Amino acid sequence: MTRLTLKTEGDRYVIVTRRFAAPPEAVYRAHTEPELLQKWLLGPPGWTMPVCISEARPGGKIRYEWSNGEGGGFYLTGEYLELAPFSRIVHVERMHLPDPTPDNHVETIFAPDGSGTLMTMRMTLPDAATREAMLAAGMEHGMEDSYSRLDALA
Repeated sequence: MTRLTLKTEGDRYVIVTRRFAAPPEAVYRAHTEPELLQKWLLGPPGWTMPVCISEARPGGKIRYEWSNGEGGGFYLTGEYLELAPFSRIVHVERMHLPDPTPDNHVETIFAPDGSGTLMTMRMTLPDAATREAMLAAGMEHGMEDSYSRLDALA
């Protein structure tokens, strides 16, 4: 399947799209079920996610902890705001590096696309500086590494 595309809009938005071979139900489940998230949402090779909390319900907590296997790592916390199985997830997240970043509001849509899925993720960041820092950190490459694993899994 095709790699992701990343576009910016205005000074606070990032829109990511990617096609997956799997149907929307499988891609949605891979975004919400802890045992699946721990298999693909890992970023660059060599990283693991030893802690994964994903309470997929409105108000449910999110906590992902990553480790590079050499004593380094970081974590993300958040909350689910809305879920429409198997088509839409809205959540808020913040990275802890170690201090928490400002909230990133994320809406992810899973649309049927032939026998697969077109995923569109729209991130709303607090300001242009936060968005630029996130993009400068290499977000796109880490996302594609993870999504390639998801494609192979689903």
